[in-house]
Amino acid sequence: MKERGRPREFDTGQALDQAMLVFRQKGFHAASIADLASAMNLTAGSIYKAFKDKRTLFLQVFARYTSQRNAVLRQRLQPCATGREKLAELLRFYLDSARELEGRRGCLVVGSATELQVLDDELSELVRNAVRRNKAFLVALLQQGQEDGSVSPDVNVETAAELMLCIAFGMRVLGKIENLTDREETIKLAMKLLV
Repeated sequence: MKERGRPREFDTGQALDQAMLVFRQKGFHAASIADLASAMNLTAGSIYKAFKDKRTLFLQVFARYTSQRNAVLRQRLQPCATGREKLAELLRFYLDSARELEGRRGCLVVGSATELQVLDDELSELVRNAVRRNKAFLVALLQQGQEDGSVSPDVNVETAAELMLCIAFGMRVLGKIENLTDREETIKLAMKLLV
């Protein structure tokens, strides 16, 4: 009796990172299994064997992407003392993410949010929850700023968080198209408008 071939061994994290680039650049629907297989250096059969289908692969990629981005953001915010400093650094983080090659790759959350109407209910809710978490995080930073006196108590934190989210996500959209200009001037202006 002939022994079946062993499944191809690969580093799952590395494969997810390669798939992440495809989903970031093309979006969920435009990313084909052939695109993913090429980027991941796997056969279509290996992808189906390891991840079941494109949707399951996307779920794992999305979870990895948001986890990695949140970890980097929190690390960047750690040295900041006040809520206002954290808000400015958060905008720098989004601005840095929107520049050059990283900007051209795009944001998986922002890209997926634009695809919401064509995603199934579970994927749509996953994306909505990621955006809600981003907004809640901004609300918390604004509240911290009000508590430490670095943000005016007159600022409506819900409205300001929504505006900051629009600015941050807008940076990611613009970064897909062109290089953004003067980093510090952008941050100063945004902080003046917001808090």
